[in-house]
Amino acid sequence: MKHTILILAMLFIVFGTFFNSCKSPAEKVEDAQNKVQDAKADLKTVIKDSLTVEQKAANAEEWKIFRNESQVKIKNNEIRIDALKSKIKREGSNDKAENEGRIDSLEIKNMELVTRMDNYEKGKSNWETFKLEFNRDLDGLGESLKKFTIRNKGKK
Repeated sequence: MKHTILILAMLFIVFGTFFNSCKSPAEKVEDAQNKVQDAKADLKTVIKDSLTVEQKAANAEEWKIFRNESQVKIKNNEIRIDALKSKIKREGSNDKAENEGRIDSLEIKNMELVTRMDNYEKGKSNWETFKLEFNRDLDGLGESLKKFTIRNKGKK
């Protein structure tokens, strides 16, 4: 009889523990929602990390090559600007002031490119975006200088 009572007591304890450990549907939903929130947080972290990697700064070798190539283009622009200035002075066109103003604005753009390149070294911005925009602006200025014509409305 003692064994029967002892066995029944043990069974009650085991079944009681088993039923208490089972979760209700509401608890299961809450746990699932917590897991989803954790997964969203992890996803945000992964996205942030991937953007950080994407926005990496230029490595030293890549920057040195880019800077040297850009300095050559900027120097060529300066030479073209000086040649155009001397041509305007030499020809003495009727629109000398207008031509000089156009050349001055191109010279300012060239100096702004030098400043942007110097400022990039100090800051940490997106290398690929900087490189793309800088090259676009530098090439655009070069094209403007190639296409520059001295306006001479008064002479024929």
